[in-house]
Amino acid sequence: MFLALVLPNLALLGVFVYRPLIDNIRLSFFDWNISSPTSTFIGWSNYIEWWNRADSWAVVQNTVIFTVAAVVGSMVLGLALALLLDQHLVGRGIVRSAVFAPFVIAGAAIGVAFQFIFDPRFGMISALLTMVGLPVPNFYQDPDWALFMVTVTYIWKNLGYSFVIYLAALQAKPAELYEAAEMDGAGRWATFRSVTLPLLRPTTFFLSITVMLNSLQVFDIIYVMTRGGPQGNGTTTMVFQVYQETFQNFRAGYGATVATIMFLVLLVITAVQVRVMDRRTT
Repeated sequence: MFLALVLPNLALLGVFVYRPLIDNIRLSFFDWNISSPTSTFIGWSNYIEWWNRADSWAVVQNTVIFTVAAVVGSMVLGLALALLLDQHLVGRGIVRSAVFAPFVIAGAAIGVAFQFIFDPRFGMISALLTMVGLPVPNFYQDPDWALFMVTVTYIWKNLGYSFVIYLAALQAKPAELYEAAEMDGAGRWATFRSVTLPLLRPTTFFLSITVMLNSLQVFDIIYVMTRGGPQGNGTTTMVFQVYQETFQNFRAGYGATVATIMFLVLLVITAVQVRVMDRRTT
């Protein structure tokens, strides 16, 4: 019975996950133009080239900044909104729906909308900054501000995911623990620090992994808003570089190399996260 239930899932994982993963790793050792039916085995040359290329480290830096900001920003804001909307407030159902709605909208559509919001000439951000007398950054010419722009856009789109997960965890919390904290005279901050945060630890661990994996796979928002620019690699992340090398530069082997390196880094990070969580649980 167990095998009958597990084998179909294992077969699907093998065909659609593990086989493409193995093929990608194999392809990273070849020089292959996707328009050509033949490929040439070149060993570790793609990996050596990636290590020696200056733009590789700029792309890694963009990826780290974008991912850390996206994970921390969406989780902190999601928790704050979950704590607020877990209260008995008038119209909280409508607000909950409004917070979650961007998560189900296509990233390309949100990217187009935020292009107008961040437009330095007539966008909403420009109007607000002008009203308070602050200079308006050129989000489409300055690489730092461009990365900030796509990061904020991504956080706004995916905030609803962290919010819903945290809200579900808060609604399942045992009431007796809070009653005991109240009887002991604990204030709101002490209750949050000593009761709520420990209860949310498994949820935070789950979100840290899923949000990180999702943020590392962002392509649509970056493609629509900046095409990986400005000034070369201003907003190019590793997953966007995979697209550039494979479909723009026609170097599928090098693109597979970038994808393999990203997979190995994610594997190590996830293994460390799981190890740390296991130790804390023990």
